[in-house]
Amino acid sequence: MHNPYLPYPVRISDIITETEDRNLKTFEYVFINPEDEEKFDYQPGQFAELSIAGKGEIPIGIASSPVEKGFLKFTVNKVGLVSTHLHNMKVGDVMGVRGPLGNWYPWDKMEGKNVVIIGGGFAFTTLRSSIVYMLANREKFKEIHVIYGARTPGMLLYVDELKEWEKRDDIHMHITVDATDDPDWKYNTGFVPTITDQKAPPATTDTYAIVCGPPIMIKFTQPVLDKLKYKHDHIIMSLENRMKCGIGICGHCNIGRHLVCKDGPVFTLDQLNKMPKEY
Repeated sequence: MHNPYLPYPVRISDIITETEDRNLKTFEYVFINPEDEEKFDYQPGQFAELSIAGKGEIPIGIASSPVEKGFLKFTVNKVGLVSTHLHNMKVGDVMGVRGPLGNWYPWDKMEGKNVVIIGGGFAFTTLRSSIVYMLANREKFKEIHVIYGARTPGMLLYVDELKEWEKRDDIHMHITVDATDDPDWKYNTGFVPTITDQKAPPATTDTYAIVCGPPIMIKFTQPVLDKLKYKHDHIIMSLENRMKCGIGICGHCNIGRHLVCKDGPVFTLDQLNKMPKEY
């Protein structure tokens, strides 16, 4: 049994600058001890703590998928001490990854169902993990729709993968930006809730929606899903932004009697409706 307080030692194997403002970078890690990869058994939707000795640690959603072997991916926004230090690190540097932590999207319930993924901005990380997982297990799901938006084309994550997914005939990609003056932009222009209203299929008993994005996006997307008749126990959300220690010790993530890092961060909207509106 691995001690949950101890991070696994990892080495940075690749760094990709994702956005034009250079504040979002994807870090690829390999385990220094190969046996640790087997111990780090995770599902799409979980998170981990990125740990830097002498600096601290930050909770980040896992962007890689368990079907991708030999590495882990995390996309990190430069917003504080630890993330800024991480952005200054180089390929070959050693640090730690503690986890996996939290629960995950309910894949057993979604098998044999239509899945609509709705994401905005930086929150697309665990949704990338989910898309890769579903495409690797394509026979387990019915229709897959992805609605993903950012402020501008230069702020979209995983651009090369978005293009590859768009070429496929077994996934419906609906990419959008809030605004652009790019004359070559060939996708949607508009806020994610608006594009959801236009592109998301009406709900059936066989349809689940996974929603992850900024609070303002979620606030205006929920009425759209209500309009499309999505059941609240079929709308899956993540409160990953509430994370701190990840193991229920610090109390930073509590909402009423719930510890989000232990009971979540993944909840149905039906569950959230029964919780204090502190999130």
